[in-house]
Amino acid sequence: MAGFIDFVLRVLNLCRKELLVILKDPASRVVLVAPAIMQSLIFGYAATYDLTRVDYALLDQSHGAAATELVAKLEGGGVFRRAMTLTSPSQVAAPVDNQQVLLALHIGPDFEQRLAAGREAPVQLIADARNSTTAAAAVGYVTQAVGRFNQEWRARHGGLSPPVRIESRAWFNPNLETRWNFMPALIAALSMLQTLLLTALSVAREREQGTFDQLLVTPLSPTAIMIGKAVPPVLVGLVQSTLVLGVCTLWFGIPLAGSIVTLYTGLLCFTVASVGIGLSISAVAANMQQAMLTTFVLMMPLMLLSGLTTPVGNMPDALQAATLANPLRFAIDLVRRVYLEGVGLSVVWPDLVPLAVMAALTFPLAAWLFRHRLS
Repeated sequence: MAGFIDFVLRVLNLCRKELLVILKDPASRVVLVAPAIMQSLIFGYAATYDLTRVDYALLDQSHGAAATELVAKLEGGGVFRRAMTLTSPSQVAAPVDNQQVLLALHIGPDFEQRLAAGREAPVQLIADARNSTTAAAAVGYVTQAVGRFNQEWRARHGGLSPPVRIESRAWFNPNLETRWNFMPALIAALSMLQTLLLTALSVAREREQGTFDQLLVTPLSPTAIMIGKAVPPVLVGLVQSTLVLGVCTLWFGIPLAGSIVTLYTGLLCFTVASVGIGLSISAVAANMQQAMLTTFVLMMPLMLLSGLTTPVGNMPDALQAATLANPLRFAIDLVRRVYLEGVGLSVVWPDLVPLAVMAALTFPLAAWLFRHRLS
């Protein structure tokens, strides 16, 4: 028991030393706080998306020629791909909730009869607005397709009023605001930038400053050194996530629908996985320049393959497979679902499991690399 207490005290002392190194310089403290807030504001105001491909679900209760023609107008542009054909209204919610489709199109049973009688025929369109700009663009494409259908219908049958009217509903983001999609994702993305860099520079900085050898002759074991190197970046990452969360809720007024406990459980798993990657980089980097270069080279693919700017479902199949090794992909999905949908751990566990596996793999890898460099 005394040995365990001594081990814990040594680790705590090392953690204190690492935090002092990070926070002792006023310029470093500004760098840790200011970029997260500044980038949150810039991305919140300036970010936009482009539409590439849309998977949708069709519920056609009419089964008439007019409904077939309308669907052909929608799919003829090459943007919309029918992912599933539904048979009852009760099936609409599941594919949208599970992010299998971006849109669900519901054509009612009286669609053909209304058109034949010269009456307005409403068509319901349900959009998954967690990806708000993409959803808004997709609704615009549907509106254009309906407009073309209406023009041809009037040309054939006469009449001035549009025969088909779209009734759209945006789930999880009623006003289709881009910030509601982008800002929650930054809670994970911006914290990863600093967390990965701090961790990658940790051991490399010790080597350059000549204190690494001094650290090795202390009573601390390599495992204790690794824990001491890992805890401070985890704390910094969670603090930065909290800063971005504050910007989302207090500045932009985006309501947090889910549990703060669920959110921070996911953020903790994600931050630990990120620190494991950073420690692996730090263990193999000979100096700070190598560590920084490796981190910046790695960060761009991680960002691009995370779903932050481009929906993962719109990527080629090979890139979608590559995203499975990216912790940021699962963290962004988890944060968005908890933040906008209000789901709990029972729903987001498919995101938590990969993050836990990555943490369980990267830390032993970093420990092996660390011991290998010592030998």
